[in-house]
Amino acid sequence: MTTKTLRDSFPDLADYHAPASFECFVADLKASARAGGEPVINPRLFASALGMDIQTLAARAHVHRTTINRAQGAEKLQSFLRDVLRVLGAAADINGKLPDVLFWFRNEPISTFDYQPPEQLVSEGRADDLLRYVQSLKAGGVG
Repeated sequence: MTTKTLRDSFPDLADYHAPASFECFVADLKASARAGGEPVINPRLFASALGMDIQTLAARAHVHRTTINRAQGAEKLQSFLRDVLRVLGAAADINGKLPDVLFWFRNEPISTFDYQPPEQLVSEGRADDLLRYVQSLKAGGVG
């Protein structure tokens, strides 16, 4: 019996598109980590899901572009990816639809943060500020 892995489905990972839910996206990231043998977030899969090229991901994470291919487990890169996942998870708790959350993360300016999009804020190390903002939105909607 053969086991089909995520890499079998998306050999170069450039063809990967984010699923409808955050939970499925995290499951894909976990499957990719197991397939690669390391418990790290696969930056190529991540970039493909966000419709981001490798150069842009490297710039946002403040690493050299070769780090994406040669040192996927680099702490600076993995820290950035974990911060993005935290923000995406919090936003998905409100919206639930991952494609909408990804669009928001990459594109929508937030007036509270001088009209910068969430992607820029996380790149600047302001993930915790952004999380507090998202949590305040959730609390405002709940009561």
